[in-house]
Amino acid sequence: MDNFGGWRELKVLVNGAGNIGTTVANVLLEFREPLGIGEVLIHKNRPYQWLENDLDLLKEKGAKIIENPGIAEAAHDADYIFDCTSNGMALKNLEIYRGLPALKGACAQGSEKGFGVPFMSGVNGRSVENEKFVTVVSCNTHAIVSIMQAVAGRKLENLDKADFVMVRRSEDIGNHERLVGANVVARHVDETRGTHHGVDAVELFITIGVNPEITVSAVTTPSQVMHCARFSIDLKEPVDIEKIRESINSSDFLSVTKKFDSNSVFELGRRYGFQGRIFSHAVVVTNNLLVSDRNVKGWAFIPQEANTMLSTIEAFLLQAGHERHRQVFDEIRDVLMKSEW
Repeated sequence: MDNFGGWRELKVLVNGAGNIGTTVANVLLEFREPLGIGEVLIHKNRPYQWLENDLDLLKEKGAKIIENPGIAEAAHDADYIFDCTSNGMALKNLEIYRGLPALKGACAQGSEKGFGVPFMSGVNGRSVENEKFVTVVSCNTHAIVSIMQAVAGRKLENLDKADFVMVRRSEDIGNHERLVGANVVARHVDETRGTHHGVDAVELFITIGVNPEITVSAVTTPSQVMHCARFSIDLKEPVDIEKIRESINSSDFLSVTKKFDSNSVFELGRRYGFQGRIFSHAVVVTNNLLVSDRNVKGWAFIPQEANTMLSTIEAFLLQAGHERHRQVFDEIRDVLMKSEW
């Protein structure tokens, strides 16, 4: 079957085999056939011994591990690149990618702002169709934007202003590199939008002609489980709590919970999520909402690296011009997403 018009099967490269890279690779390997992928390459950027177990397990699933060459050699005949590096590495790789003759597209993750058009599923799919370079926005930006859309409409037609406080975990549960010993407040980088999360959310909405009023603050805590968000959203028109709950429940990318403990939600994801992950953009605590006339307040848990995976997959489908983009994406989302935790 010719899934991609002129291309029968694509060769894709995952650059970076850390927490995000291995998650991306596992999803690609699981859904290789409907995605139209023939070969999954993984390029590591750290010593093999550190990642030996991960990479051996990925090889058993059918991935090809590239151990020695630089990224230019590793990617020279790749059709698509999932750059899962951090700390500006994707931006440094961008010039190399631009010179690759076979490359149809590439995406980078969150922190690599400026790599390409900012993208998130449910917001601006048309903005990245056939674009060569795309930046999938961060996990917290995914949560902020999806919650705003559920409360105020897809294009924020009922939004007056929004305020978020992001309570961040310090690092992934599988790492021990930057675990903080006390709460650390994040710098406000913009005098009206606050932290970079607010800036990034606005820049994403601007791609569809919307410029919302939003302020975000953040604090990092000594936790390795989940981020969470406290939101306060002012609306132009009044709403009632049942309408808000209905809108959240009907969201394509939000899940709900009645649990107040992130450990409990995380554990359910570990037991019952696809490969032990939660893929929704956020998990809203719907039995703890405060709705008063035109204001909605509440809390949500955020599943970090897995909540950007649907956007990563859709970016690939849109950039590559998959003929069955909508059908394939919806099928994968139905497998990965659960409505309640």
